Amino acid sequence: MLGLLLLQVLASCLWLGHSEVVRSFAECPQFFYGGTTPNDALNPKNPAWICQFFKNQYHYATLYDRDNRIPVYSAYKYEPSDVKRPPEWWLVEPQLIDKNLNLKAMEWDKTLIDKYGITLDRIKESQAVTDDYKGLKGLDRGHLCPNGHMSSKESKMATFTLTNIVPQDSSLNTGQWNNYEHQKMKTKTKGCKSTYVVTGAVPGNTYVSGNRVNRPSHIWSAACCLGEDTQPKDAWGAIAENDKNRVEVLSLGELEKRLTDLYGKTVTLFNNACPREQKSHP
Repeated sequence: MLGLLLLQVLASCLWLGHSEVVRSFAECPQFFYGGTTPNDALNPKNPAWICQFFKNQYHYATLYDRDNRIPVYSAYKYEPSDVKRPPEWWLVEPQLIDKNLNLKAMEWDKTLIDKYGITLDRIKESQAVTDDYKGLKGLDRGHLCPNGHMSSKESKMATFTLTNIVPQDSSLNTGQWNNYEHQKMKTKTKGCKSTYVVTGAVPGNTYVSGNRVNRPSHIWSAACCLGEDTQPKDAWGAIAENDKNRVEVLSLGELEKRLTDLYGKTVTLFNNACPREQKSHP
């Protein structure tokens, strides 16, 4: 009897581990400090929790808004490296199309069409596709989890999925947001043994690609830095309006207050151990 029960538990675990679009982030808690996710204030009406899986490994986690066809946020560990940026081969999430598809990893839309007979119209029902970002003026494919914060070729490639992308102001993406991602983060994480990051987008009032894909009003990011004792020693945030080349760096507590105003609900982004007051940095 005990053996049968153990087999049932094992089968349940294997079934849960089979899906990338999951019921919660319990399958990939390693991307959140203390396993604590942002609270439900950020949840959209039609969410999808994605443990981003590529080349037989989880790389980061994304809360996706099926209706707006943009990610709400992506969560990851900051582990930059000198590994070369991969080609921009944009991927989609098969299980947003059908949760019963036996495809755990992100795929190229052409593969889904040619190999599995899934039409482009069917893919487009649940998510953005490459065509949604073609011909946009003044807007880029803006990563929430940037490839420059990833450590390996595979993890960098995994960031090139359209479930991790929003329409971002071009001057911001290549200007001050890029400076924050690659210069400011490098300075602020000095002395951090590890750093957890959550980067998100506040849905806006305008859309692109025939009203299919929401253009966010703001892009934001938050980080919690752990010291040598693996306890939080510092935390901070950044926020930018998505039509200006300007980034404001602020405390985690200040960012949460700003997002609370924007969402109209009390927002918490990290485990309570992460300090809400900002420490001084050069």
